[in-house]
Amino acid sequence: MSNDNYPNLINRFLKYVAVDTQSDEYSKTIPSSPKEVAFLNDLSLELKRIGLQKVRTMADGYIFAELDSNSENKNIPTIGFIAHVDTADFTAENVKPQIVKDYDGISAIKLGNSGYELNPIDFPNLKAYKQHTLITTDGTTLLGADDKAGVAEIISAAEYLIEHPEVKHGKLKFAFGPDEEIGIGADNFDTKDFDADFAYTIDGGPLGELEWETFSAAGATVTIQGRNVHPGTAKGTMINALQLAFDFHDRLPSNDRPEKTSGREGFWHLMEITGNPEKAVMRYIVRDHSREKFEERKRLMDRIAEDMNKLLGTNRILVEIKDQYYNMGEILKDNMMPVDLAERAMRELGINPIIEPVRGGTDGSKITFLGLPTPNLFAGGENMHGRFEYISTQVMYQATDTILKIVLLAAKN
Repeated sequence: MSNDNYPNLINRFLKYVAVDTQSDEYSKTIPSSPKEVAFLNDLSLELKRIGLQKVRTMADGYIFAELDSNSENKNIPTIGFIAHVDTADFTAENVKPQIVKDYDGISAIKLGNSGYELNPIDFPNLKAYKQHTLITTDGTTLLGADDKAGVAEIISAAEYLIEHPEVKHGKLKFAFGPDEEIGIGADNFDTKDFDADFAYTIDGGPLGELEWETFSAAGATVTIQGRNVHPGTAKGTMINALQLAFDFHDRLPSNDRPEKTSGREGFWHLMEITGNPEKAVMRYIVRDHSREKFEERKRLMDRIAEDMNKLLGTNRILVEIKDQYYNMGEILKDNMMPVDLAERAMRELGINPIIEPVRGGTDGSKITFLGLPTPNLFAGGENMHGRFEYISTQVMYQATDTILKIVLLAAKN
Protein backbone atom coordinates (compact mmCIF):
# COMPACT_ATOMS: atom_id res chain seq x y z
CA MET A 1 0.00 0.00 0.00
CA SER A 2 1.03 3.61 -0.44
CA ASN A 3 2.09 5.80 2.45
CA ASP A 4 -0.72 8.09 1.30
CA ASN A 5 -3.17 5.59 2.78
CA TYR A 6 -2.15 6.71 6.26
CA PRO A 7 -1.77 10.50 6.04
CA ASN A 8 -2.08 10.95 9.80
CA LEU A 9 0.23 8.15 10.95
CA ILE A 10 3.46 10.06 11.58
CA ASN A 11 1.86 13.22 12.96
CA ARG A 12 -0.30 11.05 15.19
CA PHE A 13 2.81 9.30 16.52
CA LEU A 14 4.65 12.60 17.08
CA LYS A 15 1.65 13.95 18.97
CA TYR A 16 1.51 10.89 21.19
CA VAL A 17 5.20 10.81 22.12
CA ALA A 18 5.09 14.45 23.16
CA VAL A 19 2.88 13.43 26.10
CA ASP A 20 4.52 12.00 29.22
CA THR A 21 2.77 8.72 30.11
CA GLN A 22 5.40 6.98 32.23
CA SER A 23 3.83 4.38 34.50
CA ASP A 24 4.61 4.30 38.23
CA GLU A 25 5.60 0.95 39.72
CA TYR A 26 5.19 2.28 43.28
CA SER A 27 1.62 3.48 42.78
CA LYS A 28 -1.36 1.65 44.27
CA THR A 29 -3.87 3.00 41.75
CA ILE A 30 -5.14 1.50 38.48
CA PRO A 31 -3.91 2.92 36.13
CA SER A 32 -0.75 3.69 38.05
CA SER A 33 -0.38 7.29 36.90
CA PRO A 34 -2.86 10.15 36.30
CA LYS A 35 -0.77 10.97 33.23
CA GLU A 36 -1.89 7.71 31.69
CA VAL A 37 -5.51 8.38 32.59
CA ALA A 38 -5.43 11.79 30.89
CA PHE A 39 -3.82 10.34 27.76
CA LEU A 40 -6.33 7.48 27.59
CA ASN A 41 -9.21 9.93 27.98
CA ASP A 42 -7.91 11.94 25.03
CA LEU A 43 -7.41 8.74 23.06
CA SER A 44 -11.00 7.73 23.73
CA LEU A 45 -12.21 10.99 22.18
CA GLU A 46 -9.99 10.39 19.15
CA LEU A 47 -11.36 6.88 18.65
CA LYS A 48 -14.90 8.25 18.65
CA ARG A 49 -13.90 11.06 16.31
CA ILE A 50 -12.54 8.71 13.63
CA GLY A 51 -15.72 6.65 13.80
CA LEU A 52 -15.02 3.59 15.95
CA GLN A 53 -17.98 2.11 17.83
CA LYS A 54 -18.67 1.15 21.44
CA VAL A 55 -15.73 3.14 22.76
CA ARG A 56 -15.62 2.64 26.50
CA THR A 57 -13.22 2.69 29.43
CA MET A 58 -12.94 -0.53 31.40
CA ALA A 59 -12.36 -0.91 35.14
CA ASP A 60 -8.67 -1.73 34.62
CA GLY A 61 -8.12 1.47 32.62
CA TYR A 62 -8.16 -0.14 29.18
CA ILE A 63 -10.12 1.55 26.41
CA PHE A 64 -12.09 -0.91 24.28
CA ALA A 65 -13.49 -0.04 20.84
CA GLU A 66 -15.03 -1.92 17.93
CA LEU A 67 -15.52 -1.77 14.19
CA ASP A 68 -18.44 -3.82 12.90
CA SER A 69 -18.06 -6.22 10.01
CA ASN A 70 -19.06 -4.89 6.61
CA SER A 71 -18.96 -8.30 4.94
CA GLU A 72 -21.79 -10.69 4.17
CA ASN A 73 -19.50 -13.55 5.17
CA LYS A 74 -20.51 -14.50 8.70
CA ASN A 75 -17.60 -16.89 9.22
CA ILE A 76 -14.82 -14.30 9.44
CA PRO A 77 -13.06 -14.49 12.82
CA THR A 78 -13.22 -11.50 15.12
CA ILE A 79 -9.68 -10.14 15.46
CA GLY A 80 -8.35 -7.88 18.19
CA PHE A 81 -5.44 -5.43 18.08
CA ILE A 82 -3.87 -4.27 21.34
CA ALA A 83 -1.23 -1.72 22.38
CA HIS A 84 -0.12 -0.03 25.59
CA VAL A 85 0.22 3.69 26.16
CA ASP A 86 2.71 3.85 29.04
CA THR A 87 6.44 4.31 28.66
CA ALA A 88 9.35 2.80 30.56
CA ASP A 89 11.33 3.99 33.56
CA PHE A 90 13.57 6.46 31.76
CA THR A 91 13.00 10.20 31.43
CA ALA A 92 9.78 10.68 29.46
CA GLU A 93 9.03 14.36 30.11
CA ASN A 94 9.49 16.94 27.36
CA VAL A 95 10.17 14.43 24.60
CA LYS A 96 11.48 16.37 21.58
CA PRO A 97 11.85 14.05 18.61
CA GLN A 98 14.32 14.66 15.80
CA ILE A 99 13.51 13.72 12.20
CA VAL A 100 16.44 12.51 10.11
CA LYS A 101 15.49 12.22 6.44
CA ASP A 102 17.27 9.90 3.98
CA TYR A 103 19.70 8.52 6.53
CA ASP A 104 22.87 7.34 4.78
CA GLY A 105 23.35 4.22 6.93
CA ILE A 106 26.92 5.07 7.94
CA SER A 107 26.99 8.44 9.69
CA ALA A 108 26.61 9.14 13.39
CA ILE A 109 23.44 11.00 14.26
CA LYS A 110 23.89 13.73 16.87
CA LEU A 111 21.10 13.65 19.43
CA GLY A 112 20.36 17.33 19.89
CA ASN A 113 22.88 19.15 22.05
CA SER A 114 23.04 16.34 24.59
CA GLY A 115 26.53 15.17 23.65
CA TYR A 116 25.15 11.74 22.78
CA GLU A 117 24.93 10.26 19.32
CA LEU A 118 23.56 7.26 17.47
CA ASN A 119 26.60 5.71 15.88
CA PRO A 120 26.57 2.56 13.69
CA ILE A 121 29.79 1.53 15.43
CA ASP A 122 27.85 1.22 18.69
CA PHE A 123 24.48 0.34 17.14
CA PRO A 124 25.04 -1.78 14.01
CA ASN A 125 21.28 -2.05 13.50
CA LEU A 126 21.41 1.49 12.07
CA LYS A 127 23.01 0.11 8.90
CA ALA A 128 19.69 -1.50 7.96
CA TYR A 129 18.04 1.91 7.64
CA LYS A 130 19.87 3.41 4.69
CA GLN A 131 17.60 5.92 2.89
CA HIS A 132 14.98 5.66 5.65
CA THR A 133 13.51 8.60 7.51
CA LEU A 134 14.31 8.09 11.18
CA ILE A 135 12.69 9.59 14.24
CA THR A 136 15.14 9.80 17.14
CA THR A 137 15.32 11.43 20.56
CA ASP A 138 17.27 14.59 21.35
CA GLY A 139 19.40 12.56 23.74
CA THR A 140 17.73 13.71 26.95
CA THR A 141 14.67 11.40 27.02
CA LEU A 142 13.37 8.17 25.61
CA LEU A 143 11.23 8.36 22.47
CA GLY A 144 8.19 6.31 23.44
CA ALA A 145 7.91 4.21 20.27
CA ASP A 146 7.36 1.42 22.81
CA ASP A 147 4.46 1.42 22.42
CA LYS A 148 3.03 4.61 21.00
CA ALA A 149 4.14 3.42 17.59
CA GLY A 150 1.80 0.47 18.04
CA VAL A 151 -1.02 2.76 19.18
CA ALA A 152 -0.58 5.04 16.15
CA GLU A 153 -0.36 2.12 13.72
CA ILE A 154 -3.49 0.40 14.99
CA ILE A 155 -5.54 3.61 14.94
CA SER A 156 -4.27 4.54 11.48
CA ALA A 157 -5.24 1.10 10.15
CA ALA A 158 -8.71 1.46 11.69
CA GLU A 159 -9.04 4.94 10.22
CA TYR A 160 -8.21 3.58 6.77
CA LEU A 161 -10.92 0.92 7.01
CA ILE A 162 -13.49 3.44 8.19
CA GLU A 163 -12.67 5.76 5.29
CA HIS A 164 -12.71 2.91 2.76
CA PRO A 165 -15.95 0.96 3.32
CA GLU A 166 -15.40 -0.82 0.01
CA VAL A 167 -12.67 -2.84 1.75
CA LYS A 168 -14.45 -5.84 3.23
CA HIS A 169 -13.51 -7.05 6.70
CA GLY A 170 -14.86 -8.93 9.67
CA LYS A 171 -15.59 -7.56 13.11
CA LEU A 172 -12.55 -5.94 14.71
CA LYS A 173 -11.79 -5.14 18.33
CA PHE A 174 -9.26 -2.63 19.65
CA ALA A 175 -7.77 -2.17 23.10
CA PHE A 176 -5.36 0.42 24.47
CA GLY A 177 -4.15 0.06 28.00
CA PRO A 178 -1.87 1.25 30.79
CA ASP A 179 0.97 -0.13 32.87
CA GLU A 180 2.52 -2.70 30.56
CA GLU A 181 6.00 -1.47 31.42
CA ILE A 182 5.51 -2.22 35.12
CA GLY A 183 4.05 -5.65 34.39
CA ILE A 184 0.51 -5.21 35.70
CA GLY A 185 -1.45 -3.63 32.85
CA ALA A 186 -3.11 -6.79 31.58
CA ASP A 187 -3.65 -8.46 34.96
CA ASN A 188 -7.40 -7.94 34.75
CA PHE A 189 -7.90 -7.72 30.99
CA ASP A 190 -11.52 -8.66 30.35
CA THR A 191 -11.20 -11.22 27.57
CA LYS A 192 -14.87 -12.13 27.84
CA ASP A 193 -16.02 -8.56 27.24
CA PHE A 194 -13.39 -8.03 24.53
CA ASP A 195 -14.86 -11.10 22.80
CA ALA A 196 -12.38 -11.72 20.01
CA ASP A 197 -11.35 -15.06 18.54
CA PHE A 198 -7.69 -14.08 18.71
CA ALA A 199 -5.67 -10.89 18.92
CA TYR A 200 -2.28 -9.32 18.34
CA THR A 201 -0.26 -6.95 20.44
CA ILE A 202 1.52 -4.47 18.17
CA ASP A 203 4.45 -4.08 20.54
CA GLY A 204 7.48 -5.64 18.90
CA GLY A 205 10.69 -4.17 17.59
CA PRO A 206 12.23 -4.17 14.09
CA LEU A 207 10.58 -5.03 10.79
CA GLY A 208 9.23 -8.57 10.61
CA GLU A 209 9.25 -9.53 14.28
CA LEU A 210 6.55 -12.11 14.93
CA GLU A 211 6.71 -13.44 18.45
CA TRP A 212 4.68 -16.23 19.96
CA GLU A 213 7.11 -17.28 22.69
CA THR A 214 8.15 -15.07 25.58
CA PHE A 215 10.01 -15.44 28.83
CA SER A 216 8.25 -16.64 31.93
CA ALA A 217 8.93 -13.91 34.45
CA ALA A 218 9.00 -13.18 38.15
CA GLY A 219 10.11 -10.36 40.40
CA ALA A 220 12.11 -11.22 43.52
CA THR A 221 12.85 -9.08 46.57
CA VAL A 222 15.59 -10.18 48.95
CA THR A 223 15.42 -8.43 52.33
CA ILE A 224 18.38 -8.84 54.68
CA GLN A 225 18.39 -7.82 58.34
CA GLY A 226 21.85 -7.14 59.73
CA ARG A 227 23.18 -6.01 63.09
CA ASN A 228 25.22 -2.84 63.07
CA VAL A 229 27.74 -1.96 65.76
CA HIS A 230 30.76 0.32 65.85
CA PRO A 231 33.39 -1.12 63.45
CA GLY A 232 36.07 -0.69 66.08
CA THR A 233 34.42 -3.32 68.26
CA ALA A 234 32.66 -5.28 65.53
CA LYS A 235 34.56 -8.56 65.70
CA GLY A 236 32.19 -11.44 66.39
CA THR A 237 29.26 -9.04 66.78
CA MET A 238 28.54 -7.15 63.58
CA ILE A 239 26.38 -8.77 60.91
CA ASN A 240 26.75 -6.54 57.87
CA ALA A 241 23.60 -6.73 55.77
CA LEU A 242 25.41 -5.34 52.73
CA GLN A 243 28.06 -8.05 52.93
CA LEU A 244 25.34 -10.68 53.20
CA ALA A 245 23.76 -9.18 50.08
CA PHE A 246 27.03 -9.60 48.18
CA ASP A 247 27.36 -13.15 49.49
CA PHE A 248 23.82 -14.01 48.38
CA HIS A 249 24.38 -12.60 44.89
CA ASP A 250 27.69 -14.43 44.54
CA ARG A 251 25.92 -17.75 45.13
CA LEU A 252 23.86 -17.29 41.97
CA PRO A 253 25.52 -18.70 38.82
CA SER A 254 27.72 -15.91 37.49
CA ASN A 255 27.09 -16.75 33.84
CA ASP A 256 23.32 -16.52 34.19
CA ARG A 257 23.13 -12.75 33.87
CA PRO A 258 21.60 -10.70 31.03
CA GLU A 259 24.98 -9.51 29.78
CA LYS A 260 26.15 -13.11 29.40
CA THR A 261 23.06 -14.78 27.93
CA SER A 262 21.16 -14.86 24.65
CA GLY A 263 18.55 -16.87 22.75
CA ARG A 264 16.68 -19.21 25.06
CA GLU A 265 19.06 -18.75 27.97
CA GLY A 266 17.42 -17.36 31.10
CA PHE A 267 18.90 -15.24 33.85
CA TRP A 268 18.73 -13.53 37.20
CA HIS A 269 19.07 -9.77 36.86
CA LEU A 270 19.95 -7.65 39.89
CA MET A 271 17.98 -4.46 39.26
CA GLU A 272 18.60 -2.56 42.48
CA ILE A 273 20.42 -2.82 45.79
CA THR A 274 19.89 -0.40 48.64
CA GLY A 275 20.74 -0.34 52.31
CA ASN A 276 23.42 -0.12 54.96
CA PRO A 277 25.00 -2.57 57.43
CA GLU A 278 21.72 -2.68 59.39
CA LYS A 279 19.43 -3.59 56.50
CA ALA A 280 19.76 -4.24 52.77
CA VAL A 281 17.21 -4.88 50.01
CA MET A 282 17.91 -6.36 46.60
CA ARG A 283 15.43 -6.41 43.71
CA TYR A 284 15.79 -9.02 40.98
CA ILE A 285 13.93 -10.04 37.90
CA VAL A 286 13.98 -13.76 37.06
CA ARG A 287 13.50 -14.94 33.47
CA ASP A 288 13.49 -18.16 31.46
CA HIS A 289 11.69 -19.57 28.42
CA SER A 290 11.48 -23.04 29.96
CA ARG A 291 8.86 -23.28 32.71
CA GLU A 292 10.89 -26.05 34.37
CA LYS A 293 14.06 -23.94 34.43
CA PHE A 294 12.06 -20.89 35.52
CA GLU A 295 10.71 -22.75 38.54
CA GLU A 296 14.21 -24.04 39.38
CA ARG A 297 15.60 -20.49 39.31
CA LYS A 298 13.05 -19.46 41.93
CA ARG A 299 13.73 -22.53 44.05
CA LEU A 300 17.48 -21.82 43.98
CA MET A 301 16.94 -18.35 45.46
CA ASP A 302 14.91 -19.91 48.27
CA ARG A 303 17.59 -22.55 48.89
CA ILE A 304 20.38 -19.97 49.05
CA ALA A 305 18.45 -18.00 51.65
CA GLU A 306 17.71 -21.17 53.62
CA ASP A 307 21.37 -22.26 53.61
CA MET A 308 22.64 -18.82 54.63
CA ASN A 309 20.09 -18.56 57.41
CA LYS A 310 21.23 -21.91 58.76
CA LEU A 311 24.83 -20.69 58.85
CA LEU A 312 23.73 -17.50 60.59
CA GLY A 313 21.66 -19.40 63.11
CA THR A 314 18.64 -17.19 62.52
CA ASN A 315 16.38 -16.08 59.69
CA ARG A 316 17.98 -12.85 58.55
CA ILE A 317 17.39 -13.31 54.81
CA LEU A 318 13.87 -13.23 53.41
CA VAL A 319 13.13 -13.97 49.74
CA GLU A 320 9.77 -12.91 48.32
CA ILE A 321 8.98 -13.91 44.73
CA LYS A 322 5.99 -12.89 42.66
CA ASP A 323 5.26 -14.38 39.26
CA GLN A 324 4.58 -11.75 36.59
CA TYR A 325 3.75 -13.64 33.40
CA TYR A 326 4.38 -16.94 31.65
CA ASN A 327 5.64 -18.02 28.24
CA MET A 328 2.59 -17.70 25.98
CA GLY A 329 4.11 -20.34 23.70
CA GLU A 330 2.81 -22.92 26.16
CA ILE A 331 -0.69 -22.02 24.94
CA LEU A 332 -0.11 -20.86 21.37
CA LYS A 333 1.72 -24.04 20.31
CA ASP A 334 -1.68 -25.73 20.31
CA ASN A 335 -3.32 -23.02 18.16
CA MET A 336 -0.89 -21.58 15.61
CA MET A 337 -3.55 -20.13 13.30
CA PRO A 338 -3.00 -16.49 14.44
CA VAL A 339 0.76 -16.90 13.99
CA ASP A 340 0.36 -18.54 10.59
CA LEU A 341 -2.01 -15.77 9.45
CA ALA A 342 0.44 -13.05 10.47
CA GLU A 343 3.33 -14.87 8.80
CA ARG A 344 1.39 -15.17 5.57
CA ALA A 345 0.42 -11.48 5.72
CA MET A 346 4.05 -10.45 6.06
CA ARG A 347 5.23 -12.70 3.23
CA GLU A 348 2.56 -11.34 0.89
CA LEU A 349 3.83 -7.84 1.70
CA GLY A 350 7.40 -8.85 0.96
CA ILE A 351 8.40 -8.76 4.63
CA ASN A 352 10.63 -11.52 5.93
CA PRO A 353 9.08 -12.81 9.20
CA ILE A 354 11.52 -13.01 12.10
CA ILE A 355 10.10 -15.71 14.34
CA GLU A 356 12.21 -16.02 17.47
CA PRO A 357 11.43 -16.29 21.18
CA VAL A 358 11.35 -12.78 22.60
CA ARG A 359 13.72 -12.12 25.48
CA GLY A 360 11.04 -10.24 27.32
CA GLY A 361 7.29 -10.24 27.57
CA THR A 362 4.23 -8.45 26.30
CA ASP A 363 0.72 -7.92 27.53
CA GLY A 364 -0.07 -10.74 25.13
CA SER A 365 1.66 -13.15 27.49
CA LYS A 366 -0.93 -12.54 30.20
CA ILE A 367 -3.84 -12.11 27.82
CA THR A 368 -3.06 -15.46 26.19
CA PHE A 369 -3.18 -17.17 29.59
CA LEU A 370 -6.48 -15.39 30.24
CA GLY A 371 -7.95 -17.27 27.28
CA LEU A 372 -7.33 -15.03 24.24
CA PRO A 373 -4.47 -16.19 21.96
CA THR A 374 -2.37 -13.06 21.42
CA PRO A 375 0.98 -13.22 19.61
CA ASN A 376 3.09 -10.09 19.18
CA LEU A 377 3.88 -8.17 15.96
CA PHE A 378 6.55 -5.62 15.15
CA ALA A 379 5.86 -1.92 15.67
CA GLY A 380 9.27 -0.73 14.47
CA GLY A 381 11.10 0.63 17.51
CA GLU A 382 14.81 0.10 18.07
CA ASN A 383 16.95 0.56 21.21
CA MET A 384 13.82 0.99 23.30
CA HIS A 385 13.64 2.26 26.89
CA GLY A 386 16.38 4.86 26.64
CA ARG A 387 17.91 7.91 25.00
CA PHE A 388 19.12 5.91 21.97
CA GLU A 389 15.62 4.84 20.94
CA TYR A 390 14.59 5.48 17.34
CA ILE A 391 12.14 4.32 14.71
CA SER A 392 11.88 4.29 10.92
CA THR A 393 8.80 5.89 9.39
CA GLN A 394 8.97 3.39 6.55
CA VAL A 395 8.74 0.52 9.02
CA MET A 396 5.79 2.21 10.72
CA TYR A 397 3.97 2.24 7.39
CA GLN A 398 4.84 -1.43 6.89
CA ALA A 399 3.52 -2.30 10.36
CA THR A 400 0.24 -0.60 9.49
CA ASP A 401 0.15 -2.47 6.18
CA THR A 402 0.63 -5.73 8.09
CA ILE A 403 -2.35 -5.02 10.34
CA LEU A 404 -4.53 -4.38 7.30
CA LYS A 405 -3.22 -7.41 5.41
CA ILE A 406 -4.10 -9.67 8.37
CA VAL A 407 -7.63 -8.25 8.35
CA LEU A 408 -8.00 -8.70 4.59
CA LEU A 409 -6.64 -12.25 4.55
CA ALA A 410 -8.97 -13.25 7.38
CA ALA A 411 -11.92 -11.87 5.40
CA LYS A 412 -10.91 -13.80 2.28
CA ASN A 413 -10.38 -17.11 4.02
